Amino acid sequence: MKVHQAEIVISAVAPAQYPDTNLPEIALAGRSNVGKSSFINTLIDRKNLARTSSKPGKTQTLNFYLIEQALHFVDVPGYGYAKVSKTERAKWGKMIETYLAERQQLRAVVSLVDLRHAPSQEDIQMYDFLKYYEIPVIVVATKADKIPRGKWNKHESMIKKALSFDANDTFILFSAVTKQGKEEAWQAIEDAIK
Repeated sequence: MKVHQAEIVISAVAPAQYPDTNLPEIALAGRSNVGKSSFINTLIDRKNLARTSSKPGKTQTLNFYLIEQALHFVDVPGYGYAKVSKTERAKWGKMIETYLAERQQLRAVVSLVDLRHAPSQEDIQMYDFLKYYEIPVIVVATKADKIPRGKWNKHESMIKKALSFDANDTFILFSAVTKQGKEEAWQAIEDAIK
């Protein structure tokens, strides 16, 4: 998809604040420093619509981006890193869970993991949660440019094994630096919203 129009429309913390449209939605989930903002910016050919931050855990709301008047990307708070209290984290967890489990417009979740490392406990929990609720998952392994191409298969296998990856799901190697995986990611998203 060639993106000419992309804007953030609302930051929501509760269903009453979600956009009142029937547009399909694609949620993006991942650890705080996995490169979610860079992934969004690469897909929409923008430098900084989604703010990248050197302080992981900046996103504390569900951020709805309207893309080409055709769909919403929904950036959910990153898990893991953020230096926030347990109560705050529990609140996020509830907010994310409510959105993922109940939102009718949600078509798929892009679950971002870091290709360089084995998936964290939270990555595995997120994948299991999505499988439990039968939400289509697109696993995107970011930062592929940081690993020699010859080792990609080894890292991909490690991640798939840790997640107990379902072969029916899509797995994409991605780099915001080289744009590796950008076309495949759009293809998977377009297939999900058909």
